[in-house]
Amino acid sequence: MTIDDAVILALGTGFTGAILWPGDDAYEDARKVHNGMIDRRPALIARCLGTADVVAAVNFARENELDVAVRGGGHNVAGNAVCDDGLMIDLSLMKGIHIDPDARTAQAQPGLTWAEFNRETQVHGLATTGGCSTTGIAGLTLGGGLGWLMGKYGMTGR
Repeated sequence: MTIDDAVILALGTGFTGAILWPGDDAYEDARKVHNGMIDRRPALIARCLGTADVVAAVNFARENELDVAVRGGGHNVAGNAVCDDGLMIDLSLMKGIHIDPDARTAQAQPGLTWAEFNRETQVHGLATTGGCSTTGIAGLTLGGGLGWLMGKYGMTGR
């Protein structure tokens, strides 16, 4: 599928992240997931930096009737984080985290891996039932929440 340059520019209006398409220098690395057997090529990759970028990307995909894949940390073994000929919404650059040690809670953006999340929670003596260090927090949480501490503390949750 080819997407008209004017249509791509419409997505770029107000979009703070990067928009990549085949031929861009960063495209090949951005489309890869942990499972090297997955070799899909999206028509566009929207590398979001915040919530407004995600909203713009979802609206763009809906308005242009594009298939959508969402990439968090990029570990995705099944390959669902990338699609052929659609829009890949890449959240891997969204790595913000806020720890409230008194409430013993964390609010984190979907691009964090468990290594990054654990580094921040451990400063406050906190831990959660996450996955291996290279797994993204969003994918593991939404994909069932099975993690290292599950046997003692239960599944990863919100």
